[in-house]
Amino acid sequence: MRIILIGPPGAGKGTQCQRLVEMLEVPHLSTGEMLRAAIKQGTAEGLEAADYMSHGQLVPDQLILGLVTRRLKSPDCRKGCLLDGFPRTITQAEMLDDLLERQAMSVDGVIELAVPRDELVRRMLARKREDDNPEIFARRIESFERQTAPLLEYYEHQGKLVSIDGLGSADDIFERVRRAIRAFRRARR
Repeated sequence: MRIILIGPPGAGKGTQCQRLVEMLEVPHLSTGEMLRAAIKQGTAEGLEAADYMSHGQLVPDQLILGLVTRRLKSPDCRKGCLLDGFPRTITQAEMLDDLLERQAMSVDGVIELAVPRDELVRRMLARKREDDNPEIFARRIESFERQTAPLLEYYEHQGKLVSIDGLGSADDIFERVRRAIRAFRRARR
C-alpha cells in the first residue's frame, strides 16, 4: 500500500508512521528526514534545501521530487510505502501521480491528521528538535496552511482522503489511523 500522511508540523505524522511501518511492513519515507540527512551530508541538494528551511520556506518541488523519486525506486518500496511530508502541494501531488502511474502504481489513501494550532505549538516546544524555534515553526505552519491545505481538496476529489482527529494519546490516534487503513484496503478490493 502507498499511504500519504498529511498534517502540519508537529501533528504526529512521524509517530504514527513508526507504528504503521510495523503494521504494514513498508518503509516510512519522510522528506523531512531525507532533507536533514542531505543537509548533514553536505550534498548540493542539502545545502540548497538548508537555505530555504532556515527561512521557514518550503523546499522547491523539483528538489524534493528528486529525493523522493530515488527513494521510491528502492527495492524496499516495491510493496508500498508511507509518505510523510510529500506531497505538500497540488503540483507535487500531480508529479507523484505521474511518477507512480509510469510504474503502474497509485496512491491508495491519504490520511490527514487534524490538530489545532495551539496544540501544535505545545508539541513543538516539548520535542526540542534542532530545527524547531518558535518563529520558524510559526512560518512552517503558515506555509502548510497556505500551500498544503488545498491538497486536501485534491485528494478528497479523488475519494482518497480520510481526515482524522489528531488529538489524544498516540494509541487513540493510531486506532483512528488503523480504521482508515482498513477502509483503504476494502476500497482496493
